[in-house]
Amino acid sequence: MLVCYANTSCLSPGRYIPPHLRNKEVSKNDNKDRTGWNATKDTAYSSFGGRSDRGKSAFFNDRGTSSRGRYERGGFGGGGNGRWVEESRDDEDWSKPLAPNERLEQELFAGSNTGINFEKYDDIPVEATGHNSPPHIDSFHDVEMGEIIMGNIALSRYTRPTPVQKHAIPIIKTKRDLMACAQTGSGKTAAFLLPVLSQIYTDGPGEALQAENGRYGRRKQYPLSLVLAPTRELALQIYDEARKFAYRSRVRPCVVYGGADIGQQIRDLERGCHLLVATPGRLVDMMERGKIGLDYCNYLVLDEADRMLDMGFEPQIRRIVEQDTMPPKGLRQTMMFSATFPKEIQILARDFLEDYIFLAVGRVGSTSENITQKVVWVEESDKRSFLLDLLNATGKDSLTLVFVETKKGADALEDFLYREGYACTSIHGDRSQRDREEALNQFRSGRCPILVATAVAARGLDISNVKHVINFDLPSDIEEYVHRIGRTGRVGNLGLATSFFNDKNSNITKDLLDILVEAKQEVPSWLESLAYEHQHKSSSRGRSKRFSGGFGARDYRQTSGGSSSGGFGSRGSRSTGGHGGNRGFGGGGFGNFYNSDGYGGNYSQVDWWGN
Repeated sequence: MLVCYANTSCLSPGRYIPPHLRNKEVSKNDNKDRTGWNATKDTAYSSFGGRSDRGKSAFFNDRGTSSRGRYERGGFGGGGNGRWVEESRDDEDWSKPLAPNERLEQELFAGSNTGINFEKYDDIPVEATGHNSPPHIDSFHDVEMGEIIMGNIALSRYTRPTPVQKHAIPIIKTKRDLMACAQTGSGKTAAFLLPVLSQIYTDGPGEALQAENGRYGRRKQYPLSLVLAPTRELALQIYDEARKFAYRSRVRPCVVYGGADIGQQIRDLERGCHLLVATPGRLVDMMERGKIGLDYCNYLVLDEADRMLDMGFEPQIRRIVEQDTMPPKGLRQTMMFSATFPKEIQILARDFLEDYIFLAVGRVGSTSENITQKVVWVEESDKRSFLLDLLNATGKDSLTLVFVETKKGADALEDFLYREGYACTSIHGDRSQRDREEALNQFRSGRCPILVATAVAARGLDISNVKHVINFDLPSDIEEYVHRIGRTGRVGNLGLATSFFNDKNSNITKDLLDILVEAKQEVPSWLESLAYEHQHKSSSRGRSKRFSGGFGARDYRQTSGGSSSGGFGSRGSRSTGGHGGNRGFGGGGFGNFYNSDGYGGNYSQVDWWGN
């Protein structure tokens, strides 16, 4: 029987068209929109009251330009309800790729690359503990991930998996919960996106599709996977990676975070959402507004999980995971990733994980020679002059990230550098989301090659060509130091990290020494002497051993009741060759920092110890 509605074209039998789309021409030959999905220009935005040409200025048009476009140009992902009419049916095979879109492909994959020292990752030690951990893979072809994922891996120019990917991908594919501790810049994001998306392509939408179709206008979305991140910048970064691996698929990634227009984010969600990247606060807001339901969320990922579970985030995480409709642990699959997992966080994480595998990959913050770490004694009053010397020795085309402790300090240092004639910008918690994104865009593009930042930029940000990280102010704990220096030397590239040390930083002396020794870095004699003094003054307290054995953490289930081996005392007579003679606490000063040839930007010529 052929059904016709007044003022519409005739529709084929069995094909349901929602009432709000019945006055639109919908054809099997619809043009592809910029996501590679089927959607006509008219239907893609018809339910939002927008102009029929709104799709011409969708979000994908303005990547790499001012962040203003994200809020004013039609949303966070393009696509639209037209795609759902054509493709979200029970008989669709989600494992089959859609037609390619050359324009979108160029945009998504133009900048993909790995560094020149990528092969050094093969030397990183790995420990996997837990019940029946599956064997690791050596190639992406060693595990079945489907045509869509393998095609997007090739487009990303990934030749082989990093250590965390070698071990995490088979663990996740066998549906095991995972707590993964791997050095920053080692490919953790792809380690969870690849297997999770692969499984979604294999399983299809399942009951979530019926839940969507059962609500008029699909006002509430039921994502199949949820990725939680602590900062807006990290959430956007994960979302951008998800777009790559969802290319040519029926999976639609979305991102929601605070500090941006919630109305625009709601409109984007209403176009469909299968993989949601979110910050906890904005997600709770969306859930309470009835825009997101977690009833069918089979995959939960906590990125930078140690920070997510600290006292500031834990209540929101529990609200999302335990006090709503998300499937309980054991039914859902939960993955946690970070560069550091202190024992206290591991104990807390048990509430969210079921029979999990603990994966410890290599030494946090270093990949053997990839990051050269330098610690120099600089008095507070000399820091600005010392910084100018460093910036002058850095090539003008190099990106330099300067970390300070306070928001006020970031603004003051940015003003100082600007007055000295340097193109610079800053990022901290008091700046609006739009200002923060604009600052990052200027930094990435090289228009402002110097970025002054507080800890808000320390975790997760992946800016591929940062050559130099400068700790103008050292952080108060060693985990923060690890994340900061990890902004350089990412995925096989070479990097340099310089830290200004003085009496204010004595609390991290011993941990900093351990970092340098384990990463096989040159250690100044004054730092070793200072650490030895602190060891004797605080011997009754012992060592924290949070990084024992060269990993960001050990599985506390394996070490509880036991004692950590090794300690500073066993290194007391270690040779300090390579760093010159005994330097006093302030000896030499910044004026002797360079030798006569040191201004060419070649760090092999720099006299780091002021001899």
